Parts: sequence; C-alpha cells; structure tokens
Amino acid sequence: MDYDAARSRAREAEASLRLSEPVSLASIQKHLELQRGRKIVIKPIEGATDKVCGLWFGLDHMDLIMHARAASEVHRQQIVLHEFAHMVLHHEQDIVSADYAGTFFPDLDPERVVRALKRTDFLNDVEVTAELLADRLAARIRNSRDRSGGQPGNFSSVFG
Repeated sequence: MDYDAARSRAREAEASLRLSEPVSLASIQKHLELQRGRKIVIKPIEGATDKVCGLWFGLDHMDLIMHARAASEVHRQQIVLHEFAHMVLHHEQDIVSADYAGTFFPDLDPERVVRALKRTDFLNDVEVTAELLADRLAARIRNSRDRSGGQPGNFSSVFG
C-alpha cells in the first residue's frame, strides 16, 4: 500500500472536478450527474450488516447509491462521498457469483450487484484512495460552510 500515491491520486481527482463554490453534498451530486449524463439516486439500505456501509450500482439509466442508516448526517455524508469518489476515480468493481448477488437484490441485474458487493476490503489501494478523496470533498464542504458563516443550507432563514 503506497499512501503517498493514494493521496496524490485523491488530490488530482479532486482538482480535476473543478467544483464551484459553495460546495455541498447536493452540489457535488449535481456536478457528477452533469458529468456522467445521468441521475444519481441515493437511498438507505434497510437492515444492512456492519460490513456494508455503502454500495454504488452503475445502472444503464442511473447511478444508484445505497447506504446503511448512519448515526448522524455527517456519517451519512461521508458514506455517500466515498461512493461518489469511486465514480470520480473510475474504480472498477471485482466480481462474485451472480447467484450470490441475486439473493441480496433480486430486482437488480445480478452482474451489477456482484461488482458492488465485492468492495469490502478497506485496506486496499482502491478503497483507501476513495476514502482519501471523500475526506477531501468533506473538507471542501466544511470550508464552504465556514466561509458562509458556518450555517449549512437555509438555517438562517428558518431560525432567523
């Protein structure tokens, strides 16, 4: 594992996005939808195990991100940013059997489920680089909030 190379790839990938300020989870999603030419749908997974935090399925007509219920909005954001990072980095997903995949999501194409379910090793280059990019994107979101007075979204208009 070469952490310096992973950090460098994450830094280059973030720079290549050319995100406009202010940066938010919604603005990153919209940017990726424009870049990829299709909608990104984000949904919680009911009854997820502790091994599954988030899954990304690149379907023909959309990208589907499914995530475990998170303890906080910040944790949910990090899970989603990690899956966005896989998209940005063009990470291919390994393959397991289609029969195995069909038991999890019978309504989805088993080949696509297979690729997503295989990503559970968090100490490989692919996962580390995705997490480093997710961290960089989270920092961009925090910095945007700090510059705007630290109030996410529409807080001041709701609470005065």
